[in-house]
Amino acid sequence: MAICPLCNGFQTISYPCNKCGTMMEDTGKLSDYFDDYSAYMEIDLMKLEDGFNHSFENGDCLHLMQCPACMTDIVITINE
Repeated sequence: MAICPLCNGFQTISYPCNKCGTMMEDTGKLSDYFDDYSAYMEIDLMKLEDGFNHSFENGDCLHLMQCPACMTDIVITINE
């Protein structure tokens, strides 16, 4: 079973905003924002529905990063 180092607090990430340069914040797994109950669903099942073709096969965890200054959102891929 693969473990995401960001979801489990083993590491943090620093990523500058492409628009304003402010350091973005990790707001969690992208799949947690699909609906009210998606955070409670099986992680591997949600990877099949996340819209990214190979996140399940590659063992990737998709995280939503948000800039606190300009509110820009991006999705980054973290290898589990």
